[in-house]
Amino acid sequence: MNELFEYRQAMDGLHYTDEQKKTLAQQALRAAEQAAPRRRRPVWRTALIAAAVAAVLMVGAGATGVLKSAVDALSPIFGGSAAQTEVIDKIGRPIGASATDNGVTITADAIIGDTYNAAIVYTIRRDDGTALLPEGTDARSLLVGGFGFANFPVRGGSHGSSWFIADENDSSAIQMVQTITADVPISSCTATAEFEDLCVWDDAAGESVPAVEGHWKFRFDVDYEDSSVTLGGGETFTQDGMTFTVDSVTVSPIAVNVDYTVDSEVRWSDAPSGRENEEDSRQMERYFENVEILLTKKDGTVIDMSSSGGGIRPDHGVTVCDKGEVFEEIIPLEELESISVGGIVYPISAG
Repeated sequence: MNELFEYRQAMDGLHYTDEQKKTLAQQALRAAEQAAPRRRRPVWRTALIAAAVAAVLMVGAGATGVLKSAVDALSPIFGGSAAQTEVIDKIGRPIGASATDNGVTITADAIIGDTYNAAIVYTIRRDDGTALLPEGTDARSLLVGGFGFANFPVRGGSHGSSWFIADENDSSAIQMVQTITADVPISSCTATAEFEDLCVWDDAAGESVPAVEGHWKFRFDVDYEDSSVTLGGGETFTQDGMTFTVDSVTVSPIAVNVDYTVDSEVRWSDAPSGRENEEDSRQMERYFENVEILLTKKDGTVIDMSSSGGGIRPDHGVTVCDKGEVFEEIIPLEELESISVGGIVYPISAG
């Protein structure tokens, strides 16, 4: 994990009680603090939860089963229209890397992305064909212990989300989707995926407990065609008594990224890591959350990307911010009309 994520804030989007969120956040922070080289305040829409990391041996990795095509793996999740599958076929790539432990295999099926973003689809399958999860377990409530996501070897900040999808026709398998958005390029590298136990929350025990035990670790190439377009640079807008300069706006069929600089330096309090007091919350709103990002499609649909995650970094009298998110579905560039940042409108061309 490259940065110390604000897990307490991330917990607010999950369906657990306040006490459960607090416990999970404390577990996550203990693991995250071991690898946080500098202070950063990113915002997450959904949490990638890391429980306490145990010392375990790496299992063997290799491709197993039939290699899924990118379209087969990605279109059920990110859209299966003719235009969407055309995008997947062009820029998505199959992976097929996997690891097996305790009779369960996790396979990275496919990846799609651009310079700063990626979405990966995994299949988690019990090899003997029996049910993967205990009876009555809701796949949507699963948590991943250990690292619980693919780590991209980049020097920068990142944020993202993950979720599980049950296969109604096959109880021996579920899918997991991971998205990542970084403030530095992530394409053309080798990622390491590492998972330890699939967990569920146990109300009686007051903690997460393993539903499927195991440790899985493997690598795969981050390889896809970048079809993003970069817009703007140098435009300014004012709000909250500050001037915001848009450094760049990047739009692709899978994501939006906005980089901007504020003409004053954000000042954080000395609140303990992982906690945010009222003043810090106000600063986050002024410099980050209140920056409106609206994506407009040619059919008139407006997608509000203002709550995207990202990071804030004070830098010698100014504040450098990055904000971005992977879409919930693929949007071909031909369907996009414009993107507005702080009221500045940038027309989008498919190129």
